[in-house]
Amino acid sequence: DSNDFAKKISMKKYQELLDNENQPLFNRAINGEFPTGSTFKMAVAAAALQEGIISKNTKFNSTGGVAIKAWFFPDWKAGGHGITEVKKALAWSVNTFFYNISGGVPEYTGLGVKKITDYARLFGFGQKLGIDLPGEADGFLPSKEWKKEVKNELWYPGDTLHLAIGQGDITATPLQVAVYTAFFANNGILYKPHLVKELLYSNDEIYKKIEPEILRYDFIEGDYIKTIREGLRGCVTYGSCKSLQVVPVAMAGKTGTAQWSSTKKTHSWFTGFAPY
Repeated sequence: DSNDFAKKISMKKYQELLDNENQPLFNRAINGEFPTGSTFKMAVAAAALQEGIISKNTKFNSTGGVAIKAWFFPDWKAGGHGITEVKKALAWSVNTFFYNISGGVPEYTGLGVKKITDYARLFGFGQKLGIDLPGEADGFLPSKEWKKEVKNELWYPGDTLHLAIGQGDITATPLQVAVYTAFFANNGILYKPHLVKELLYSNDEIYKKIEPEILRYDFIEGDYIKTIREGLRGCVTYGSCKSLQVVPVAMAGKTGTAQWSSTKKTHSWFTGFAPY
């Protein structure tokens, strides 16, 4: 309750907030590091298009999941989504499509873990973005070398499949997901996030204007960005976030569900932009 702070919060109340297991004073937007879930699929789709792994017309048949030897990697919909191209895969968040382009399925030539994480870094994952607030976290991108060194385990095809749908050891801040969503919203520019517009002298004269700073651009072709955007719009017009049709402005977006505990509820994500 922000009113507690407005009237000078008591030490007792402040200590209650500090002791609360839900950590209400923790700035999740910039400090929280969470598995991205399917919000990461935009990056994987863009990478696969840019690398020529798929075209906008490449189709896979989603029948409910992918089997690799004794292991089965499910889609979220029993029976699958049928014939699926990249825009439908984004609109309905079709796991099977991303399994097939990941490089973890023997039948298909896919991206592989290194290319997935290389592109993820271009989108701002696994690093601090430099927002003008203290304590920004950098998230985490796994690798074969890290898994061998830290867990003393080999990297398995299933690890690549999990990574391609934003599961496993990958984590990101909500800020990183917002900034990378903005890349698709503005047709291909990754900006450094900032809050301050101007610094003023005490007499309100402008001391310094903070100009927008571009981190990078030109690493995904415009036609591929357009394809991703159309998939995100499809999420609203007919896909997994169609409840947002009630919003009185055209929206685009991506849903995500991220498992992180065997006993606690999954994280729920939505990232999007408007107007489309």
